[in-house]
Amino acid sequence: MSKPDEENAVDRQRRRVVGAIGGGTLAAAAGGVLGAGWPRAGRAQTSATIRWGIVGTGSIANSMARSIAAAGTATIGAVSSRRMQTAKAFAETHRVANAFDSWAEMAESDVIDAVYVATPTSVREEISIAAANAGKHVLGEKPFATAESVERITDACRAAGVGFMDGTHFPHHPRTSHIKDAMSDEIGWPWSVASAFQFNLTDRGNIRYNPELEPYGAIGDAGWYNMRAAVEYLSSEVELVSAEAILRRDEQTGAAISGSGVLLFDDGSTSTWNCGFDSGGVVMDLRITGGRGVINVDNFLSQDPDGSASYQFKRGGWGPNAVKREATIDSDKPGSVLMFEDFAAMVGDPEWIERSMRASLRTQSWLDAAWQSALESEASG
Repeated sequence: MSKPDEENAVDRQRRRVVGAIGGGTLAAAAGGVLGAGWPRAGRAQTSATIRWGIVGTGSIANSMARSIAAAGTATIGAVSSRRMQTAKAFAETHRVANAFDSWAEMAESDVIDAVYVATPTSVREEISIAAANAGKHVLGEKPFATAESVERITDACRAAGVGFMDGTHFPHHPRTSHIKDAMSDEIGWPWSVASAFQFNLTDRGNIRYNPELEPYGAIGDAGWYNMRAAVEYLSSEVELVSAEAILRRDEQTGAAISGSGVLLFDDGSTSTWNCGFDSGGVVMDLRITGGRGVINVDNFLSQDPDGSASYQFKRGGWGPNAVKREATIDSDKPGSVLMFEDFAAMVGDPEWIERSMRASLRTQSWLDAAWQSALESEASG
């Protein structure tokens, strides 16, 4: 292909991405001077305790209730569910003083400072904006409906002067910041981030198999983490040029149950990704490649039972001069607990709030672009 043909191809790819997710959204997500880092967990120890109101009583809400209980700067002030009986049962299990059968009433109450939105994606925006308008900080589970939806939520949070964060755990574990700090010396420029998040979910009654409640299926639920890996480990200033993706659907429900693709960025770096509900085993692999070395993480979304987490560094070929070593990063708490502690530190720091918002917007924007490409590939047969 000649140089003009190459430039025209890139232009066509760029126009397709921009048309799919909105030029303004993409520019806002990719531009700016703030990175996607997080305050050190230790900073949270000097922060005021935040009283959380949980919207939803499903499995993720129960899991995060335990994380809140383990956090040093968080308590659960209330829970809401569509059915009071369910809310009261959750409150009894987790020793919560206040139960509501209306999330709106809970958001307006004076027994909480922040709202954790553990609901289906389809209603997340409405609740998040209402919570912000009520003067409550917002932590929303992911993914979101679209990048434009993220913008509306974060605009409401800015207007109200409250904090915002998405519910991604792994950026808060100290392994993530350790890797990012070490990358320049250990691998140089990261020209490739490759990630896979696959697991076995065959229960078609699960909400993830309902396209009305979770439109992106596995690409939203699992692929979010693939996109976030690229946000965290590629240059903070890269701009998305193109996205190519495919998906596979469940024959009975029509839900997207797997996806694969590649993202191309304006500095020449790429992110290849795979996600799915139909894997025979759990896969949480991450590989960051640079000219001087490679970093491998076998479980980039999790940590060991004692809270520590490891990664491997490789340099050289197959011979005796090859360098291989493993680093273990200690932590007395998992990423999910540190997320709530970091939130408490973040709400007192406007710069960190903007970093948090930007990380969410970039992740969702790249997810939208991948989803749009997968739909186009599906339509073209």
